Amino acid sequence: MPNILVINGHPNPESFTSQLAALYADAAQQAGATVQRINLHALDFDPILHLGYRGTQELEPDLKETQKALDESDHLVILAPLWWGSTPALLKGFFDRTLEAKWAYHYDDHGLPHGHFGGRSARFVMTADSPGWYLTLLQGRPTVKQVAQSTLRFCGFKPVSVTRYSPVRTSSAAKRQQWLDDVQEVAKSDVEKLHTRNAKTGKKNKTKQNPFLIREELLGR
Repeated sequence: MPNILVINGHPNPESFTSQLAALYADAAQQAGATVQRINLHALDFDPILHLGYRGTQELEPDLKETQKALDESDHLVILAPLWWGSTPALLKGFFDRTLEAKWAYHYDDHGLPHGHFGGRSARFVMTADSPGWYLTLLQGRPTVKQVAQSTLRFCGFKPVSVTRYSPVRTSSAAKRQQWLDDVQEVAKSDVEKLHTRNAKTGKKNKTKQNPFLIREELLGR
């Protein structure tokens, strides 16, 4: 049975992103996956990496448990809104603190990064108030690049799929319901793919992989 870790990166538990996270998790579980859920707003941790990468900072119990959940996962799903071309500070701080050097990745003697989460897939579900054409043509998809490419792929997740729901701010109740229905179908599809992959490869194996592959499924244009 595939193990999926769903991380809700929105600080507001009443947000539309939080609704998407809950529905994805429920649908994945109903489709036959073991689902672990983490709401970052409920964790107790300092999001600031005070010494940067020149020292160590003890992980809080919640972050240690999250690392364990990441280790156990076959598929990681992160949901977050686009804020100022990036993500909420809560999610960025979570990445800074949890994805530790030598645990999530390392550099070889030539300075090239090697992610430690090979054999795992991931999905980034992003909400935004701007339309897709604006985010793609004028902004260059900064949040997708940050989360999917510079974080998840960097740590070895492959493939990394991206689903975007936008524009949320001007969306109707009917459109939002359509997105809520869609994220459940996305979850079911992910579980089916995991069953197929696990049947072919057997138990997941943590290996070092090339972290430069991404597939996008952008909705709500």
